[in-house]
Amino acid sequence: MNKFAIIGIGGKQFRVTEGDVVQTEKIGEEGLLSEASAKEGKTVKLNHVFLVADGEDVKIGAPLVEGASVEAKVLEVKKGAKIRVFKMKPRKRYRREKGHRQWEAKIEIVKING
Repeated sequence: MNKFAIIGIGGKQFRVTEGDVVQTEKIGEEGLLSEASAKEGKTVKLNHVFLVADGEDVKIGAPLVEGASVEAKVLEVKKGAKIRVFKMKPRKRYRREKGHRQWEAKIEIVKING
């Protein structure tokens, strides 16, 4: 059985193995969601590891696994599809439309430590 980990990025959890490509929210230098995003081609260290399993050896965190990390390479950083936010109150002539595009990152899992 391959080594896998369950990691948290941007409030979401992902089950990853080495070599996986994951589409997630923009991540910063320290592996957290932040304004200073990692550049394309750079390696980031993700520290929010909830579980690491290697065959019969399983480490479960409470909530995080002590000393475990995942190294990932940033392949692409771009904006996602536009989400339309529309507010309206009937019979009051109130209408507001706003658009939002979330920053996304495509990362490749290089190594699972722990």
